[in-house]
Amino acid sequence: MDKTTTAVIAAGILVTLLLFLVSIYLAGIAFIILIVIVMSLMIMQDTTFLPQVNVRLREDAKAIVLTNAGNSPALRIHVALIPMDIEYDVESLAVDESHEYPLASMIDKVKAVIEFSNEKGQSFSSSTVLSASGEEFDPMKPMFPVFGWK
Repeated sequence: MDKTTTAVIAAGILVTLLLFLVSIYLAGIAFIILIVIVMSLMIMQDTTFLPQVNVRLREDAKAIVLTNAGNSPALRIHVALIPMDIEYDVESLAVDESHEYPLASMIDKVKAVIEFSNEKGQSFSSSTVLSASGEEFDPMKPMFPVFGWK
């Protein structure tokens, strides 16, 4: 367990015991708040070292843009563009850093398969369909048509 989590648990138990002398209800409320804070700290520890590499086309469709939107550097990034038969590697991409790979000509539609790892050596992969006509994946698009979406 992390030192911060241990210190929060110790301080929370001490406050809970002091509040128990005043009122059992205040002690119960303090104990529930302590549990919520400790759970939040544990969740935060689980979400460390997670890079998230997003890929998109540049506006003129003449380059592939990689962006690391995670909270950890992405290492040993391998990108494959299907069916263009283009593969390239990027050694590392820091948090909130972008990398552009120029292409010989404009792309209409291509599938990008990305493989990368984090500092601990865990491997991640994703695939995205890129389109110059704006048919890219939209996470806000509803599963079924809703009135006048967009």
